[in-house]
Amino acid sequence: MRSRVLFVMLSLLTAAITGAIVVAQETPGAGRTSFSPVVITEAFDAIKARMSAAKPAIMARQRALLEERYDLSNRPADGVTMFRGKAVQGGVRAKLPAGASWDRLAAMTPDEIRSRDLFPKGFLPLSHPNHAEGGMVFPQFQIDEIKKQTRRDLTRFDLDFDIPDHFLPEFPPPMFLTTRPDLGDVSKGQLVTVDNFFQLFNGVLNPKDLEGMRLLVTPFPQQQFNATDDRRSARPHDGVTCFDCHANGHTNATTHLVGDIRPQELRRRIDTPSLRGVNIQRLFGSQRALKTIEDFTEFEQRAAYFDGDHVIAAKKGVNPLERGSQVHFMAEVQNLLDFPPAPKLGIDGKLDPAKATASEMRGQAIFFGKANCDSCHPAPYYTDNTMHNMKVHRFYKPQDVNGRFTAEEGPIKTFPLRGIKESPPYLHDGRLLTLEDTVEFFNLVTATKLTAEEKKDLVAFLRAL
Repeated sequence: MRSRVLFVMLSLLTAAITGAIVVAQETPGAGRTSFSPVVITEAFDAIKARMSAAKPAIMARQRALLEERYDLSNRPADGVTMFRGKAVQGGVRAKLPAGASWDRLAAMTPDEIRSRDLFPKGFLPLSHPNHAEGGMVFPQFQIDEIKKQTRRDLTRFDLDFDIPDHFLPEFPPPMFLTTRPDLGDVSKGQLVTVDNFFQLFNGVLNPKDLEGMRLLVTPFPQQQFNATDDRRSARPHDGVTCFDCHANGHTNATTHLVGDIRPQELRRRIDTPSLRGVNIQRLFGSQRALKTIEDFTEFEQRAAYFDGDHVIAAKKGVNPLERGSQVHFMAEVQNLLDFPPAPKLGIDGKLDPAKATASEMRGQAIFFGKANCDSCHPAPYYTDNTMHNMKVHRFYKPQDVNGRFTAEEGPIKTFPLRGIKESPPYLHDGRLLTLEDTVEFFNLVTATKLTAEEKKDLVAFLRAL
């Protein structure tokens, strides 16, 4: 007893002198906590075996959810492609409840839709492939190319990406610079990595931006990809890069969960936003608490990489970037990332009547008129750089879906619509697979009551941006 008291006293004295914090293992049923467990008591081989064995059932459950909500078939829109030629998927893919139609839903009040449980399931918040676990999950094409170029393996032994490839951005995406529009796609059809960035950008970027690019493609430890036993990669891992999610400064639709919400079931799925045009944006981070791209860059590697938990970040290998040079260099490169060319737009960001089709012109009139889209998405970049609460919870009852509890979501950022056809799926969590889905969603949520022809024209306009 005496020795135990002495040990506790010495421990407290050591903590007082060094500032150390002793984290006790939580007792099951002890209540909620904001912190991740720091001390892992299960052997890594046992964790890997257990979670690998559970993977097929987890992915089958997520696949069943997607098939219940959406038409997942590969049906490209006629004559519409992304910059490098990938087909753009067409049609409304969210499935209607039995006996419902889009016109009938649009004629109903939110209370009626909610009470009769008629809100399309494809319009509900989308859960992570395994919401209770969370973390970065990469599309297979990104995993394959990174492994080919750099020999890093972004495969998770517990999860795969869930949305089919034909609904995702083209890969590798083109990359455009505000400083060198004459070069067009500066990536030259390659995925920019630490293996080829110098060859691609030496003589195009200045030395500090070249260093910023190097840092954007250099791996640093992250929650699921690190060298500890608390990881989701088979082997100890160097980590991930900024451009592993923001491929070529754009997006590959890698998914994750926001780091700034607790408890776990209320955390939102993230569809990786494009970095194109961040120079004209003023709000960053999932709750838009960050006001500069420098803040965002530093926050990502200090906190967001580790689910917003700086305690576990210290264990796994946080990367404390130097603000005056490294953060500045990385931010400056991101501010050079441009939107894709839009040859039908004039200098005011609106359609040139000499180049646009009749349908696109009608869609533009609807966008700035009846649909009132420009109240949040004004030209020329089609964002108001603020946040809006769409109050989608008016249409559905709170419910648990695969570990994701759907309740009030609060305000979300107004993303730029320039180049929007290049960035599927849509909304902050990727729940809307096509632009047609997006138009139907906002037509219902904002009670715009567009006709079928008006919706078609509006989609045509959006594809021209």
